Amino acid sequence: MRHFQRRGQPVVSVDTKKKELIGDFKNGGREWHRRGEPDEVRVHDFLDKTLGKAIPYGVYDVTHNEGWVSVGIDHDTARFAAEALRRWWKKMGSKRYPRAKELLITADGGGSNGSRSRLWKVALRELAERLGLRLTVCHFPPGTSKWNKIEHRMFSHITMNWRGKPLVSHEVIVQLIANTTTASGLKIRAELDSRRYPTGEKASRAELQRVQSTPAPFHGDWNYAISPR
Repeated sequence: MRHFQRRGQPVVSVDTKKKELIGDFKNGGREWHRRGEPDEVRVHDFLDKTLGKAIPYGVYDVTHNEGWVSVGIDHDTARFAAEALRRWWKKMGSKRYPRAKELLITADGGGSNGSRSRLWKVALRELAERLGLRLTVCHFPPGTSKWNKIEHRMFSHITMNWRGKPLVSHEVIVQLIANTTTASGLKIRAELDSRRYPTGEKASRAELQRVQSTPAPFHGDWNYAISPR
């Protein structure tokens, strides 16, 4: 990580935050209201099929203490994760690192960005070609996801910021995320991703063969680099 930072190359930590139901549901915590004017919420938390759910996928810039969150409405897939990285680069990363040639991504070992996901690697190959960057990926070993910096440097502050506030719409969630700040200078941008990401998509053998992946000497299954063609 420090090797990338010393050379002025971007380093990001990525992950999916806990999925949230949209609607007037109870959200733990306290918020000040006038006496006798509380927000009324539902007793039971059942998915409202009309309002749906929110899937916040975050990209945290470790060097500059800045973050991006794509709030999805469909499924947490490898395509969705790669799209969040693309949006971060377009809206924030490319301006911060105009001379970047590489990008270091630290991620958990499972989920949409899991080390065993073939679709994740295919999506990264496509992303590398779109951005023109060499993508180096480092997955955390099983049971160590809390080491991922996005958890305690960004997601925890988002949770504290919306504590006690019913998440009644996707727009409210986007606004609450974007308004999250800390004394250390954390800044976050958020955007709704209304695209559909079907589950069950599998990477074909031909797609895998096009992935120019270089495994690292240490645990190449967890640490590898993907270069654009």
